[in-house]
Amino acid sequence: MAVQDRVRTVPHSAAAQARKGAAGLGVLLALIATVVWSGSFVATRGMAGTVPPVQAVFWRWIIAGLAVAPFAARQAWLQRDLIRRHLGYTALASLFGVALYNTLVHQAGLTTSASNMGMIMAASPVVMALYARLGGERLGPRRTLGLLIAALGVLLLVGDGSLGFDFGAGDLWMFAAALSFATYSALLRRKPAELGGLAFLLTTFVLGALMLAPAYAVSLSVQGGFQPTTGTVGPLLYVGVFSSAVAFFAWNKAVSIIGAARAGVVYYLQPVCVAGLGYLLLDEPTGPAQLLCMALILGGVGLGSASGRRR
Repeated sequence: MAVQDRVRTVPHSAAAQARKGAAGLGVLLALIATVVWSGSFVATRGMAGTVPPVQAVFWRWIIAGLAVAPFAARQAWLQRDLIRRHLGYTALASLFGVALYNTLVHQAGLTTSASNMGMIMAASPVVMALYARLGGERLGPRRTLGLLIAALGVLLLVGDGSLGFDFGAGDLWMFAAALSFATYSALLRRKPAELGGLAFLLTTFVLGALMLAPAYAVSLSVQGGFQPTTGTVGPLLYVGVFSSAVAFFAWNKAVSIIGAARAGVVYYLQPVCVAGLGYLLLDEPTGPAQLLCMALILGGVGLGSASGRRR
C-alpha cells in the first residue's frame, strides 16, 4: 500500500515542480520585456523633436519585421491559412499593441519626460487585472494586495511623494497608451493555441506597419522626412530590434504562461528601471522619497508575482 501511495505521489510532485518551473520562466520573460521596454522610453524621448512620432513608429515596425523575419517567415508561411482564418483577431491585436500603443508613446515623448512615461505606463497592470477579473480569473488576496501596494508606490512616485498631482498633455497621451497596452495584453489570452508565437509576432508587425502607412505618407508630405544620423538611427534600431522583436516575443510568451494579470505585476518594475536608467544615463537625481516609492513597488511586485493561482 505504501508503494502505491509513493507511486501516486511522485507524478503529482513532478507535475507541481513543472508548474513551478514554468511560472518562474514566465516571470523571468516578463521581467526581460519590462527591462528592455524601460530603455525604449529613454530612446523615444531622445528622438523627440528629430523624428516625427508616426515616422518613428512606422520605421520601428519595419525594422522589427526585418529582425524577426529570418526566424518567423517559415512558420508564418506554413500557417498562412490559419492566419487568414484568424485575421480579424490578429488585426485587432496589431491595432492595440503595435500601431496605436506605440504611436501614443512617441506622441507623449514630445511633451513629457522619460521618467513620467515609465511611471504612467505602470498603471496598465491595474487595467490588466480588471480585464482578467472580468474574464473570470481569480486574482487571489495576495496578488491583489501586491497590486495595490505597487499601485500606491507608482502613484506616490508620479506625484513626487503625494497623491495630489497634475497631468500635462504628454501624461494624458501616456495614460491612453497604458490602456491600449493593457487591452493588447488581455487579447493575448485569446490567441488561438494552434497559431505559432513567431508567426503571430511577424503578422502583427506587418499588419501594424500597413495600418500606419497612410499616416506615415501624410506625415512625410506635411512634416517632411528626418535626417538619418547616429542620434536617430541608433534609437530606431534599439526600439525596432530590442523593444519590439525581443521584448514583444518575451512578453507574449510570458502572458501565455502566467497570464496578463500576473505578468502585469512584474510590469510594475518599469518605473524603477526607468528611474535607474535616468540616473545612470541622464543624471536625474533620486532622493529618499523616490527610494521609498520604489521599495513599495518592489515589495508589491514580490508579493504579487510570488503568489500562485488558487484552485
